[in-house]
Amino acid sequence: MFTGIIQGQGEVRSMRKSGTECRICLRPLFTLPNIIDGESIAVNGACLSVEEHGADTFTAYASAETLTRTTLGGLQVGHLVNLERALAMGDRLGGHLVSGHVDCLATVREVRRTGQSLCCRLVFPAEFGAEVIPKGSVSLDGISLTVNDCGPDFLEVNIIPDTQKRTTMLHWRPGVTVNMETDLIGKYVRRLLGPWAGNSTNSDKTVPEVSGLSKDFLLRQGFL
Repeated sequence: MFTGIIQGQGEVRSMRKSGTECRICLRPLFTLPNIIDGESIAVNGACLSVEEHGADTFTAYASAETLTRTTLGGLQVGHLVNLERALAMGDRLGGHLVSGHVDCLATVREVRRTGQSLCCRLVFPAEFGAEVIPKGSVSLDGISLTVNDCGPDFLEVNIIPDTQKRTTMLHWRPGVTVNMETDLIGKYVRRLLGPWAGNSTNSDKTVPEVSGLSKDFLLRQGFL
């Protein structure tokens, strides 16, 4: 589990591909002490496990599933990535709860400056629109951000100066693709309400216009 508060950036040192899988060697560009083999580190928002580490690098394995769902398969030697270690119990939750399981890819459509901040608009598959709400939380390339505005297939976020310095988003340009994870709590709520929203399979992400949940139903079930 992570919080979306990026600790620093890392540089890709090598990409050792084997069929549809890959081992990624990364060099943190900040102090990352006491790395333990097997620990979880989010790389651009994707949770990876450390297989081995050296004095200033660590190597993580990315499965075919991970490479298919994220942008990690497109990394090249020299690319920079956002890094965050897993949350320890008792730590401050500075961002929001982030699982490190990427839901979809989002594409940057616009970047404009507003004072010292940058306002970014991104588009994403409309099937995830119900999990994005105004003033809710979203993780983009592992960065915990607040949704300023959104629609069925787009969202806007504001990037403060410190986030610009600490993360790779300063390199975002129209056309850049990033990893997106929607709000963890919102996903569970949507899943639980699926049967009462007319979603019998609970796998179709289409949100019906009319819900099957009514006052009469609640009375019959003893909730009122």
